[in-house]
Amino acid sequence: MDITHEVFNQPEPLVNYNLFEGNRALRDALKFNAPGLSTAGLLQLGARLGTADMQTHARLANVHAPELHTHDRFGRRIDQVEFHPSYHALMTEAVGAGLHGTPWANHQSPSPHVERAAGFMLFTELEPSSLCPISMTYAVTPALRGNAAIYADWAPKLTSRQYDQMLKVWRDKPGVTMGMGMTEKQGGSDVRANTTRAVPDGMDGWGQRFAVTGHKWFFSAPMCDAFLILAQAPAGLSCLFLPRVLPDGSLNVIRIQRLKDKLGNKANASAEVEFSAASAWLVGEEGRGVPQILAMGTMTRLDCALGTSGLMRQALSLALNHTAQRSAFGQPLIKQPLMRNVLADLAIESEAACALSIRLARCFDHPDDAHEQALSRLLTPVAKFWICKRGSAFAQEAMECLGGNGYVEEGGECIMARIYREMPVNSIWEGAGNIMALDLLRALRKQGAVAALAQELRAAKGAHPALDRMAAALPVRLEEMASELQARRLAQEVALALQAALLCQTAPRAVADAFCDSRLAGHWGQTFGTLASSTDFDRIIERAMPRKLS
Repeated sequence: MDITHEVFNQPEPLVNYNLFEGNRALRDALKFNAPGLSTAGLLQLGARLGTADMQTHARLANVHAPELHTHDRFGRRIDQVEFHPSYHALMTEAVGAGLHGTPWANHQSPSPHVERAAGFMLFTELEPSSLCPISMTYAVTPALRGNAAIYADWAPKLTSRQYDQMLKVWRDKPGVTMGMGMTEKQGGSDVRANTTRAVPDGMDGWGQRFAVTGHKWFFSAPMCDAFLILAQAPAGLSCLFLPRVLPDGSLNVIRIQRLKDKLGNKANASAEVEFSAASAWLVGEEGRGVPQILAMGTMTRLDCALGTSGLMRQALSLALNHTAQRSAFGQPLIKQPLMRNVLADLAIESEAACALSIRLARCFDHPDDAHEQALSRLLTPVAKFWICKRGSAFAQEAMECLGGNGYVEEGGECIMARIYREMPVNSIWEGAGNIMALDLLRALRKQGAVAALAQELRAAKGAHPALDRMAAALPVRLEEMASELQARRLAQEVALALQAALLCQTAPRAVADAFCDSRLAGHWGQTFGTLASSTDFDRIIERAMPRKLS
C-alpha cells in the first residue's frame, strides 16, 4: 500500500490519567470547605474514571442511545427501555461510588455532601448523562421521609452501593434508583397547571393510595424503580410515590409513549408517559405537593451547578492537552500569546465555577446552621443560573482551541462535541434562567439572606479593591434591582461577587487577581481571551494542567 504522508503534529488523547490528582482547583476547594475530609476515595475514583476502559463505556453509551420497547413479540405491553451494556457499566460505577445516596447512609465522612459533590463533578468529566437517575435518587431520598412506611422500606435500597438493572419488585433487589415526573404539556415550569388526577383508592401499609390518570411531558429516567410525581388530589396538587413494580409483583400502569430526541444527554432516557389508574401513594401532606417536591428540586439544582462545573473542567482539560502538543507558526499553541490569554481566561472561569459549586454543597452538610441555610436559599438559584448560563459559551471557546478536530465527530470519539451538546440541559433542567432569577428575588426577601451574603463577602475584605467596591455597593444594588426586570442582572452580580470572594480565599493570587480584574474591575472584553496584559498567564495555565506531559 502506498503511503502518501506521515501523520504528525497530532496530540495524544487525554486518557489514563487521574482526574482528581490533576484538579488543583477542586482539591483547594475541598481544603477550604471540608478541611477534615479524607480524599483517598476521590483519588481512587479519579484514577478509575480516567482510564481508557471507562472512556470507551462513555462513548458507547452515547453512540448507542436507549431504545423503547412498548410491546413484546406476542403483543403484550411491556414499556421497557433497552440500554447498551456500557450504560449499565457507568451506572454500576456511579452507584458503587455512592454518588446517589452516600449522604443519607450511615457514613463516617465529616462532610458527606461535599465529598459526594466532588465525586459527582469528577464523574461528570467522564460521562454526564448517566448521572440523571443518580442525581434524582440523591434528591428524592430525603423527600420520602414524608411517608415513613415507604421510607423505611426503600431507604436502605436507595443508599445501597449495588446497582441492579432488572425490573423486579423492590424487596427482591439489592439496590434501587428513583426518578421524577412533574411537568406536563400545558404547564412546563408552571406545575400548578397540572391536570393529572389522583383519586383516593383505599389505605394499606404505605398509607393513602391513589389511582392516578393523566400524563407527564418529561418523565426522567423511565427505567428507574420508582418516581415522585405531582397530581391533583381532592385537596389540591400533591406529591405521590409511584413504583414501576407494585408490591404484589405486578407492573404498574405506566405507559411510555415515546423517548425524547434530545440535543444531548444521549445516554439517558427521557420519556413522555401516560398513567391509566396507576397506583401511587401520598408523600407528605395532601395538597402540599409543590413545597414537598421543591425540596427535592433544590438538590437537583445543586447537581446542575456541579455538573456544569465538571463539564467546564473537562473541556478545559481537553483544550490544554491539545494546545500543549499541537504546534502552529513555529511553536506549541499553548505558547502563542493569544491562545494563552484564552486558556487562562477559561481556567479562571472553571475554577470560579468549582469554588461556588463546592461552597453550595457545604451548605447541605450543615442543616442546623442558620447562616448555612440562609446561604443555601441564596446560593442555589445563583449558582445554577450563572454557572449553567456560562457553560455553553465556555464549551464553544474550548472547542475552538481544538479547531476542526473539536467540531468533527468520528464514531462519537470527539468528547468536546459531546460536552458542547450537553451544556444546555443543566441550564434548562429544574428551572431555566428566568425561574432561577425569580427564585433569587424570593430568597432575598427571606430573613437572614442579605446578612448571609454580607458575611460571605466580608471574609474576603481587603483582598482586592474591586471586590471591596462591589461588596460595599451590593446592598444598594439589591434594593435598586429588586424587580423582575433586573433579576438576571442581580443574579449575575451576586454570583460574580461570591465567586471573587471565594477565589480570594482559596486560589493563588494570580487566579484571584485575574478574576477580580476582569469580572469586577472591567479589564475584560465581551468574550474569553480578553484578560489584561498584566495577567500572570504562566501561573494560571500551569495550575490548570490536567497532567504533566513528558
